[in-house]
Amino acid sequence: DTMRRVVRQSKFRHVFGQAVKNDQCYDDIRVSRVTWDSSFCAVNPRFVAIIVDASGGGAFLVLPLHKTGRIDKSYPTVCGHTGPVLDIDWCPHNDQVIASGSEDCTVMVWQIPENGLTLSLTEPVVVLEGHSKRVGIVAWHPTARNVLLSAGCDNAIIIWNVGTGEALINLDDMHVDMIYNVSWNRNGSLICTASKDKKVRVIDPRKQEIVAEKEKTHEGARPMRAIFLADGNIFTTGFSRMSERQLALWNPKNMEEPIALHEMDTSNGVLLPFYDPDTNIIYLCGKGDSSIRYFEITDESPYVHYLNTFSSKEPQRGMGFMPKRGLDVNKCEIARFFKLHERKCEPIIMTVPRKSDLFQDDLYPDTAGPEAALEAEEWFEGKNADPLLISLKHGYIPGKNRDLKVVKKNILDNKPSGNKKSDLISAPKKAADASNPQNDAKLEEILKELKSIKDTISNQDERIAKLEQQMAKIGD
Repeated sequence: DTMRRVVRQSKFRHVFGQAVKNDQCYDDIRVSRVTWDSSFCAVNPRFVAIIVDASGGGAFLVLPLHKTGRIDKSYPTVCGHTGPVLDIDWCPHNDQVIASGSEDCTVMVWQIPENGLTLSLTEPVVVLEGHSKRVGIVAWHPTARNVLLSAGCDNAIIIWNVGTGEALINLDDMHVDMIYNVSWNRNGSLICTASKDKKVRVIDPRKQEIVAEKEKTHEGARPMRAIFLADGNIFTTGFSRMSERQLALWNPKNMEEPIALHEMDTSNGVLLPFYDPDTNIIYLCGKGDSSIRYFEITDESPYVHYLNTFSSKEPQRGMGFMPKRGLDVNKCEIARFFKLHERKCEPIIMTVPRKSDLFQDDLYPDTAGPEAALEAEEWFEGKNADPLLISLKHGYIPGKNRDLKVVKKNILDNKPSGNKKSDLISAPKKAADASNPQNDAKLEEILKELKSIKDTISNQDERIAKLEQQMAKIGD
C-alpha cells in the first residue's frame, strides 16, 4: 500500500486509457491458439502483424494500420513456415522487414511490400537455420543494422547477421533450462535473459560470457520475464513461492538484493512487460488478464511507482506495443496497445490529457528513430552506439525503406550440391554493374510476373483442393 499512499508529483499520474470504437478494430481474425507465452502481435508505424491459426504450417497476418474492420477469410498471410509461428518482431530500422520464429526450428526474415500483401507470401528473404528445437523468441538488435537474435527450446541463443545469412555468435552452453525471454539493453552491448531455472543472467554476447546472474530472482515456478531499462537496471516479473505475481527492480552490478520488490495479486497469467524508455513507464499486460497496469520507474524510493490500471471486460490473448514514432503527438498519445481477443485485435490508446494544443515536449523527448547507428560488421567487431534519436515535434513521416538484400558468403564452399537461388545473389557484383540497366529492369519485371503467376496458381490449387473436399463431403 505504501506504493499508493504517498501522493507524488508526476505528469503521468493521470494517464488515460481508452479502447477505440468498434469500426477501428481488426475483426474476424483467428488468433493463434498455440500455448506459448509470447505476445503474438507486433506493430510498427505502418503495419500490425498477428500470429494466426493456420492449418498445416504456421502463418501470420500483416495488415496496413488503416485496414480496419472485418478481415476477409481469404486475406493473404505470410505462410512459409512448416510449423506454428511462435514469435514475430519488426525490424526497428526497416518498417517492411519482419522476423519470425517457429516450431519448425527455423527463423525466417520477410520483406513486406510497401502497401501490404496482395498475395500470400511464402518466400522469405532468408531462412536462418541453426536451432535444433523450436524457436520461441526473435529480437532485433536495437542499434545495429541486420543483427537478429533468436532463442530456442534447445536452450541456445544465436545472433545472426541477416545481411549475410550467417550465425555469428552461438551461446549454447549458458542456459541449462528453457529460456523464457531475452532483452537487449539500450545500445545492444548486453542481453539479459530469464530462464526456467529461476535465474536472470546478464550476458555479454560478443565476449560470450555471463557478466552477472541472480538465482531465484522470483521463487515461484511459473514463467518470469526480465527486461533492461534505459539506465541499465533490470526489471523483472515473476511469481512468489505462494504463487503471487511479483515485480522487481535490480541493479546488475549488485544482484544480491532487489532495489524494489512488490507483490501484486494471485492471478496466474504471465505478466508481459512493455517498456517506454522515453517516459520510463512500464506497462504490465497479463496473458488472460483484462487489464493493463502501469508503473513509473524513478530513482527515488520506492523506485517503482504504481500509476493506474486500464481495465476492460475481455481477457487478452496477446498484445502489440507501438513504437513511439507511430503515435499521434497531437493527441498527447504516449502509448498504443494492440490487444488480441479470440477473434479480433483492438487498439487501446493511452493519453495524458492536456488543455493546450501545442506540442508537449515534456511528453515527447527525442526518441529512437528508424536509422541504424551501426552496421552489423561494426557491432560484431566490438563497436557500440546509442540509438539515433529523432524529434517528434512535427509528427513522424515514414520514409522510403531500402530493400533487405542478403549476400550469402562463400556459399559454394560449404554447400557443394544443388545451386540454390542464393548462389545467384552472390555472383560477382562487377559483372552485374556492367550489364545494361534496361535489361535488368526487364528481367526484374519478368521475374515479378512469374512469381505472381506462381502465387496465383498455388492459391487456385488451394481453392480447388478445398472445393474438392466440400464436394466429397456432399457426396458422402
